[in-house]
Amino acid sequence: MKQWRKPLLYCVFIYIVLLIGPIAGFDLPRILKEVAGNPELLIQQILVGLVNGAIIAIIALGYTLVYGIIELINFAHGDLYMLGAFGALTIMGAFGIQDGAPLAVAIPAMLVSLLIATALCAGLNVITEKYAYRPLRNAPRLAPLISAIGVSFIFQNIGLFWGGLKAFFPIMGGNSAAPKSFPDLLPRINILKALGIQSNINFTTKDLIVLVVAVVLMVSLHLFVQKTRLGKAMRATAQNRDAALIMGIDVDKIIALTFLIGGALAGAAGLLVGLYNNTIVFTMGFTAGLRAFTAAVLGGIGNIIGAMLGGVLIGLLSSLSDQYLSSRWTDAWVFAVLVIILAFRPGGLLGENVQEKV
Repeated sequence: MKQWRKPLLYCVFIYIVLLIGPIAGFDLPRILKEVAGNPELLIQQILVGLVNGAIIAIIALGYTLVYGIIELINFAHGDLYMLGAFGALTIMGAFGIQDGAPLAVAIPAMLVSLLIATALCAGLNVITEKYAYRPLRNAPRLAPLISAIGVSFIFQNIGLFWGGLKAFFPIMGGNSAAPKSFPDLLPRINILKALGIQSNINFTTKDLIVLVVAVVLMVSLHLFVQKTRLGKAMRATAQNRDAALIMGIDVDKIIALTFLIGGALAGAAGLLVGLYNNTIVFTMGFTAGLRAFTAAVLGGIGNIIGAMLGGVLIGLLSSLSDQYLSSRWTDAWVFAVLVIILAFRPGGLLGENVQEKV
């Protein structure tokens, strides 16, 4: 009887989805009709999902790197990404950058903002690892987990305090809790129309720049982990920390390096989101962190390629749900897909296919 229990649970779950699906916007005949009537809209949503998914993937890499090395779910990572966005906005304000600034002025400001945001988040992550996580490395798993949640609240309140420093940073506005306007600097030239293609699909240079930067960051990280000496040390530490220590690897430095890289990626993602959405808020880390962590689990937490794949899938699911289902139910559909996939592959999409954690 036990062998029928799992298939029965799947059937019950599918029945519940089909039962409440129409309430949550899952009306298959209507969806197919809309897709057939306007296929360009489907392509548009796929492009939006790819761009947002690439940003989610960058944040997810921070989760998967840390988990792959020390098996810690760093819940503070999402709020660290938020601080990176605030740091980038502060630099923009210091340069006096406003919407539509000339590229000759905007490009140096963006490059400096990228350096400051990545350095800020990398430094904060390393300090957090040294003083909040390292003393608890050999403690029961619940202790570092609670510590990570506490650091998350600390970072979030730093963002709230930072957003109220109008006297020092006028670009932050008058209300500390209100969303902050990020300068709109990336050009919005429709690439398809520029190529002479008449279409209602809107794929701009802004989308392309964010997508290319995200892909470059992800590919660079993959090559670093797979091809360099430090990357080899990271993989060795992920496989067996004690054996790596015996082989002469400075495990503490490798773990600190992992936090440094993850923090730098969070800072870069904060700048990209600010440039893409043109608005940031101190609570943005919770939602982004939750989706990024979901992406890491979906792809196979501890697996770099899996985190990239999971991020893209979450971005696509969210975009398509917003358009064809219901934006109010998007998170529910995303997590429903996660539950279904994990029911068949508990290790994630790539978690069981790859021997190395990092």
